[in-house]
Amino acid sequence: MTAGTIRRMTAHGRAPFVPLPDRPAWHWPNGAHLAVWVVINVEHFEWNSMAGTGLASPAVQPPDVPNYTWREYGSRVGVWRTIDMLDRLQIPASITLNASVCDEYPQILRAFLEREWEILGHGWTNSQGLSGLSEEDERRVISRTLERITKDTGHRFRPRGWLGPGLAETHRTLEILAEHDIEYVADWVNDEQPYLLQTATKPIVSIPYTLEMNDIGTFTRRGFTGPEYGEMLRDQFDVLYEESARTAKVMCVALHPFITGVPARHKHLEAALAYMRRHQHAWFTTGYEIVLAWRQATGN
Repeated sequence: MTAGTIRRMTAHGRAPFVPLPDRPAWHWPNGAHLAVWVVINVEHFEWNSMAGTGLASPAVQPPDVPNYTWREYGSRVGVWRTIDMLDRLQIPASITLNASVCDEYPQILRAFLEREWEILGHGWTNSQGLSGLSEEDERRVISRTLERITKDTGHRFRPRGWLGPGLAETHRTLEILAEHDIEYVADWVNDEQPYLLQTATKPIVSIPYTLEMNDIGTFTRRGFTGPEYGEMLRDQFDVLYEESARTAKVMCVALHPFITGVPARHKHLEAALAYMRRHQHAWFTTGYEIVLAWRQATGN
């Protein structure tokens, strides 16, 4: 038996371990090599909760004014700078949306709908993840999230994808998502190509999201500067662009408007995206378009 015929199921039991050299080459449509999807995480944090906000400075008890307002800068200012930039560059975005944004920041939702950008479910608020919830509570959060986004956006824009708050899942999350007709998830950051995750009812596609090219980790945990961030984005793109001439790849640029919506960082993000945009075989697209093209190219 050759290495290419081995299909060992991984410890999580969702997919076999198939290293990249064992896969057949395939390509994106219309001569594209590298699919680039820009993801904007649009989130809401509860005023009287400290959960999920502890990045700027510690607080003893709610209200956590510095952290809450630091985050809300993204909704009041940063997201609009990001939208204007993507309009100039003619790049579509995929929006991971806390459903409570429909209530708290309806102007942002309208801006996305005007551009017909894709919307993914991203929990009710970022003050509550899925980890530690009972099955009943997890089902309620997922169902409530998807129903509310669908109601406020219309069936045409109903979420087909999901990113958990903090990328968190429980052992039953994929089953619940499959029951709600979610077709792909972005929580699994272990590949540069889509692949299938098995559930009790039907498979869900995992598409490449990123921790490495995620602005929160880059700036708040690793302490990169704006110029270093821009260089990192270009380097990541250059390697993937060259490799994707042989077989299709995906690059994700994960954004939070309260981080890269800040002017000193934003200018370097825009310069990096403009650099990528000048490459003929780069395909700027959305998560669901990646899923559809992957299915057509591979027969999955």
